[in-house]
Amino acid sequence: MQRNMWLMAISVVIVLILINNTAYYYLTKQTLEDDLEQEMLTLGKQIELSVEQSRMGAEQFEKQIAKELRTAAIAAQYALDPDVEKVTNEQLKELSAKLEIDHISLLKRTSDDIILYRSSKESQLNKSTKEWIPWHSRFNQLFDQKEPSQKWLGQEMTNFWSGPFEVSATNTKKIYKWGYYFDGTTNYIIDPFVSNKIQEEYNRITGVDRLIHDLTINNESLLEITVMNPRTFPNGAKSDQIYGNAKEYFVQRPQLFGSYTIKSDHDVHSVREAYRTQEVQTINEWIGDRHIYKMFIPVSVEGKGFSITDENGEELKSYVLSIVSDHGIIQEKLDKQFLNLGLMILILTAASLIIAIVAMRYYKHSRDKAVRVAQETYTEEINSMFNSIRAQRHDFINHVQTIHSLAELNKYNELVAYTKELIGDIHQMNDIISIGNPAIAALIRSKISQAESYRINFQCYFHGLNVIGMGAKTLDINRILGNLIDNAFDEVLKYEDSKREVTLIGTQSEHLLELMISNTCENALEKSQKPLFDAGFSTKKQLHQGLGLSIVKTIAERYRGEASVVVDAPNKLSFIVKIPM
Repeated sequence: MQRNMWLMAISVVIVLILINNTAYYYLTKQTLEDDLEQEMLTLGKQIELSVEQSRMGAEQFEKQIAKELRTAAIAAQYALDPDVEKVTNEQLKELSAKLEIDHISLLKRTSDDIILYRSSKESQLNKSTKEWIPWHSRFNQLFDQKEPSQKWLGQEMTNFWSGPFEVSATNTKKIYKWGYYFDGTTNYIIDPFVSNKIQEEYNRITGVDRLIHDLTINNESLLEITVMNPRTFPNGAKSDQIYGNAKEYFVQRPQLFGSYTIKSDHDVHSVREAYRTQEVQTINEWIGDRHIYKMFIPVSVEGKGFSITDENGEELKSYVLSIVSDHGIIQEKLDKQFLNLGLMILILTAASLIIAIVAMRYYKHSRDKAVRVAQETYTEEINSMFNSIRAQRHDFINHVQTIHSLAELNKYNELVAYTKELIGDIHQMNDIISIGNPAIAALIRSKISQAESYRINFQCYFHGLNVIGMGAKTLDINRILGNLIDNAFDEVLKYEDSKREVTLIGTQSEHLLELMISNTCENALEKSQKPLFDAGFSTKKQLHQGLGLSIVKTIAERYRGEASVVVDAPNKLSFIVKIPM
């Protein structure tokens, strides 16, 4: 039975340790994953800032191109006749070569149209601009020398407007940036333009695409970065038919920068939600045989000169930055941390179990030792009591003979003194035997003998003690009494013989067993305020373990009782133990 209890206790400890460590493991796992997500958000913000810096640099570069186009247009104005009829296409070819720009066209206003009347590029000659929406409206405003009625993409300067890089209406395979200059001194708009090769070169060296390429190359967990147009993603805007060709506007392209090869069915919804809510959206899923983590970050560009429009040609106020990470690489790092954590938990669990087992064995050993000592003391004290009784019976005949002799000699005074002493001894023994519990009686008899040898005035008073119904085991009652008496004896032995007084009172009623021991104690009030019942605490100068009173309190509380200390007088200390029946 006892062995099963120990096994049960160890099992409970093991289960508690495992529950604690399992909870710690999953809490730490969640913390690491949260840290990972936060790290991805931080990385996303860093990429966002880098992309924005590169994009704004590209916008400034494009603005500089616009300034150069305006300069080229003014130079062309001085070189050409103010009448378009007196300008030839050959002049324009020669002039564009001198100005180191791709081409120059001249736009002439007719009664109902604005046409490309002269050009160094033959494919543009006599082409109408009516279908160039909204470019045709801006041409009319330039001819009328009016301020633009709305905000236009590109760059506005005095008598000049340059749109963003856009697909050519006459050749949809080419992308150019055009500049349009008119100050009223000519009857035509001067239109110098350059291809996007210079922009591509800029992007190749230091632009957004170069940045994205470097980021993905230098970060093993980054797979793909895409700058998306949230209004035209993924299929682009509806194309216009110009000169019989389908034209898809460059400023409406769905992927602005980067690549888009890792596709998910949830991408469209995530891009639109990020744009609508302006909050980061994430996807964590398997695509093919690869576990990926996608993040969609909305980036505001309002007021930053972003030359990208929605499907209706309206300038965008924000775009969406998509970042794709290899969750497998991230998971490998996470697994390493989990492995280290798991090993640490196993080591701590094993150490905890070893400590628990050692502590339990030590406690069991100490308890068994205490029980063995108590049993030996019990046996010795029972034997001591029986030896005293046998000694009294053995000496009874001697006592009778002595009384008879004193009576014959008429030594009445001596006879009275002798019998008085004899009666007191017998009365004391009878009081001990009347306790009603042989084990307790034996302990008290032993302590009386010990007190006599120490010259301690030890008084005992018992009422109602019996073997049955004491509310606790006799062994535990003896442990309480033994520790209380020993503690009292140790205290009074500090003083001279006349002050060595110890009183023990034991009463048993229907509902309560009460034991009280009082002893002489100088500075009783001060000592009563110390942690006398704490394990290891001792007021004795000699080497003591300080366990006696702690054991008393532990046993009393085990039986739902209590142990306390009171000060009866300035130099008298009492310990009271109450155990319910």
